[in-house]
Amino acid sequence: MTVQETVAALQAALAAEHVAIFGYGVLGARLMGLQRQNATLMWNSHRTRRDRLRSYVQAYGAEPVAAAPAYQLPSPVSSTHAAAQLAARLEDGVVAGYAGLAGVSDADLRRYAALAMQEATVRAVRWRGSPPPAFPGLPGTTLRPKPEE
Repeated sequence: MTVQETVAALQAALAAEHVAIFGYGVLGARLMGLQRQNATLMWNSHRTRRDRLRSYVQAYGAEPVAAAPAYQLPSPVSSTHAAAQLAARLEDGVVAGYAGLAGVSDADLRRYAALAMQEATVRAVRWRGSPPPAFPGLPGTTLRPKPEE
């Protein structure tokens, strides 16, 4: 795999983390008690991974992709149930975002991606309350950047 392909895979994972951070910020407002505490822990985990991915991208001499100002949510987050469903979709999107990184030449990056995908799958199962699909996060369950106005 070329350096450019590795950077592209890192950028895709970084973009997925940006989406997750945005989404957890939105859904956290609809949660209370333990669910809200769990969402905060997950939000912080995504922020940590985002920062690590940014440093990997910079180490390759590239500029990390910036977060969009806003993302289009698949549906309104008007209840605790809707918040949990959004969280599961966010985690599916993180899995999809790391899929390309799991195939790069660098063994450390592959290991990092595999661990991130495993953690996101476990979180999705917790939010969804049921086993994941055969290939969580695939196809296109990620949120899309909101069009500029």
